[in-house]
Amino acid sequence: MCGIVGWVDFTRDLQLQQDTIDAMTDTMQLRGPDDGGTWSGPHAALGHRRLAIIDIEGGKQPFVDSHGPHREPVVLVYSGEVYNFRELRDALAVRGHRFTTRSDTEVVMRAYQEWGADCVDHLNGMFAFAIWDAAREELLLVRDRIGVKPLYYYPYPGGVLFASEPKGILANPLFTPKVTEESLPVLLNARLAMPGETPLSGLRQVKPGHVVRVDRRGCYEYPYWRLVSREHTESLDSTVATVRELLEDIVERQLVADVPLSSMLSGGLDSTTTSALAARSLHRRGEQPLTTFCVDFVGDEEHFRPTQLRPERDAPYARLAAKHIGSDHHEIILNTAEILDALPAARRARDLPSLGQFDTSMYLLFAAMRQRSTVALSAEAADEIFGGYPWYHDPKMVWRDRFPWIGDAPRLADCLAPDVHARVRPAEVEADRYSTLRAQVPRLPGETGLNARMREVLYFNLLGPLAYLLDRKDRMSMAVGLEVRVPFCDHRLVEYVWNVPWSMKVADGHWKTLLRLAAKDLVPAETLQRPKSGYPGTHDPKYEAEVMATVTHILADPDSPLHGLFDEQRIKDTISSGNATMTWLNASHLLLPIVEIDAWMREYGVTLV
Repeated sequence: MCGIVGWVDFTRDLQLQQDTIDAMTDTMQLRGPDDGGTWSGPHAALGHRRLAIIDIEGGKQPFVDSHGPHREPVVLVYSGEVYNFRELRDALAVRGHRFTTRSDTEVVMRAYQEWGADCVDHLNGMFAFAIWDAAREELLLVRDRIGVKPLYYYPYPGGVLFASEPKGILANPLFTPKVTEESLPVLLNARLAMPGETPLSGLRQVKPGHVVRVDRRGCYEYPYWRLVSREHTESLDSTVATVRELLEDIVERQLVADVPLSSMLSGGLDSTTTSALAARSLHRRGEQPLTTFCVDFVGDEEHFRPTQLRPERDAPYARLAAKHIGSDHHEIILNTAEILDALPAARRARDLPSLGQFDTSMYLLFAAMRQRSTVALSAEAADEIFGGYPWYHDPKMVWRDRFPWIGDAPRLADCLAPDVHARVRPAEVEADRYSTLRAQVPRLPGETGLNARMREVLYFNLLGPLAYLLDRKDRMSMAVGLEVRVPFCDHRLVEYVWNVPWSMKVADGHWKTLLRLAAKDLVPAETLQRPKSGYPGTHDPKYEAEVMATVTHILADPDSPLHGLFDEQRIKDTISSGNATMTWLNASHLLLPIVEIDAWMREYGVTLV
């Protein structure tokens, strides 16, 4: 895993901008602590920082080759992993390509030289890369199908800036960080962001499954992959067998590394399944037991309060699962002081408003994991594709004509000051985004009733909340130089399960039927019956008090960039009205964006225009 940056400008000589491209590249050092380099030409400059995972000695970047009648340069900067690189290497060798390294980076380059932009159709993995083709005077920006790896870009007249994280673009003086009032609903609830959208004016993400092409005519984006709905004709037994076969192949492929590997293990069905498959594979190879990790909090036994999304503590289930699969298990137990002390580092990793304790605890967990491994497995996306969240199983939430994962929860945007609220109209913004995404659902002709509605609900989660979870996982892991792989995001599994009707996904009347049946011989019986429990947070009253005190201070501070934007009485009324949501832990969780947006705008010099 790595960090990439670049700059294309058809109006200036970028060979004279080495200091700027160096500064952009240097922002990626945490993503790539092992090596770095840059390449510059008249109209393009690319930078790379490397976290060495495969072919430690041979995978240096930028990777430069040449083609065409004048042997002009083709330059690649690449972040991620292509899990089928060995098969592709063999196929390309048959076509006459010669390889000088064992790295998947070179496979991507040769694939481009063979198939052009269509090379991405041949790749299985998590990746974000940029290719500058000097002969064509063309830049390609490419992102994996599900959006596991990030890639941001800022188009402007005559050129474009790009980077794995916003900080790479912020290091270039051409970009000035600004937000508008219209972006406030997304700032206050990042899960409302549409694919490719960020709250910073002019800054975009390459959408999952898309290519951005930049040339002298401009910058335009097109999809190379999308979900397609087809009739599912297999029986339940056959479907479960296919899911198991896919998972075994996916995990096996994602264990390829020349560095130590570990796995997150919460004791839930998803992480226990991936960890069990990994542990079995390592055992067959005669390797050391899998190392697993979970996070817990000092005082959680005393302070824990169950919610619909987090009904139980993870730690006891994680111990049970670790014993069952035979892993070398480690509990990372955090206190409130550690969580608060790590906030600045987690915020710098984000470059956008953070999730507070949920970011910092993950950051500290990954830092502990990095001491024993360089690669880790994680289980994001299982709930989105198999149907694990509680709102999938609440008819009132499912049939409500709005995003089910918000439901009737209080909206922080409703606490905006009356004049701001009237201009921004957050309810209309939310409704418009809901309608836009609903219109994009790839429907199955003839499908009706609950099966049709659940196709919509699953689609909403794949394009909204999942994107936010994957971004968080990437930022917090790469900030400590840890590559996290996500088996449930393999596009083959996503495509297959997408077309299994909802009635089969809950064939036994319970959540995640397909995954539970596919994993029944892998995990403890207690895990099979455990309901969904989201990523944990501390329930320490000291942390909640700290957040609430900071909110009070911000609202009263005339120097706050948020001064005058909120109605304090509405905030008090929201707090006192109770917790009518599946997602908020408590009032401090709901109000946390005020703290994080204020800190972000101050630290990054973001102005509201």
